[in-house]
Amino acid sequence: MVLALNDKWIWDFWLKQNGDDWHIYFLQADKTLPHPEDRHRNVTQGHAVSKDLKNWTHLGTCFKPSDTKAWDDWTTWTGSVIQGPDKVWHLFYTGTEHAKEGLHQRIGHATSKDMHSWKRVGDGLALDLTGPNAKSYEEYTPGHWHDRAMRDPWVIKNPDGEGWLMYFTARLPGRKEPNAGGAVGFATSTNLLQWELQKPIYDGGAFGQLEVPQIFKHGNKWYMTFCTAAEHWSEAYRKFNPETPVTGSHYLIAESHLGPWTAPKPFLDGHNPCKRYAGKIVDVKGKLFIMGFLYYDHAGKFIGQVSDPVPLRVDAEGLLHVEE
Repeated sequence: MVLALNDKWIWDFWLKQNGDDWHIYFLQADKTLPHPEDRHRNVTQGHAVSKDLKNWTHLGTCFKPSDTKAWDDWTTWTGSVIQGPDKVWHLFYTGTEHAKEGLHQRIGHATSKDMHSWKRVGDGLALDLTGPNAKSYEEYTPGHWHDRAMRDPWVIKNPDGEGWLMYFTARLPGRKEPNAGGAVGFATSTNLLQWELQKPIYDGGAFGQLEVPQIFKHGNKWYMTFCTAAEHWSEAYRKFNPETPVTGSHYLIAESHLGPWTAPKPFLDGHNPCKRYAGKIVDVKGKLFIMGFLYYDHAGKFIGQVSDPVPLRVDAEGLLHVEE
């Protein structure tokens, strides 16, 4: 059964396995809103748990925007969860504020001992576009792109040794074509508390935005999944991949978690109208599956549920294929 709520729409989500339990965290908004698109500015985070990624026990709301004036008092969007060496759980998330009309995204940090009750670390702010590498990122540019993209943090343990790595949705400055500006940002930390902004880890000029990145290794390849819309394919990627542009989830592939990353063809999981978005890859006993939130039905009506896992096949070249 899909993950669905009677009174709320669900969209972006992230997963974390703890023992035999899969924990899913997701963005949610009341169905009483006038239109599904209003959900983005009326959001909280929900939590559910499952043994099999199909049958879910809903645990209720676990995180929400600040109740007082703050950098994250309007929205708390997509993120990721990871456990630190002290067994404390860490939530990294996206925040926006009323004071900046929700256009300036930043990355926040909260912790929990039970994976449900989250408390901000200090004022919650973990990372902003500051420091010597900030010039490598695009600030809000009215008329060029609709926001300052700094969101959807995905945090992993450094595979090469000590410390932690963060990947996030970002954009590059100085790109004449808006759809050539999409990038994946990068930051590093020694302790999950203090983060240092680095230069983007991917700036391939292929898409206008690469949303909700996920980084993982399978076999001898590294993968970075992301989602994007048909209207955000760049001219260069359209020439590289002549298929009709679609909206959904795609991926980059590399020999290292640091890249260089390349975008393969065909597009992984896309449809018009969009069927699944914000895809996440799950590894179940060595087999890969993709899950996404269900976007539109055949009539173009917003659904707002999380799909069951769909099998993925990995071919001899390491390319991914949805088997549905």
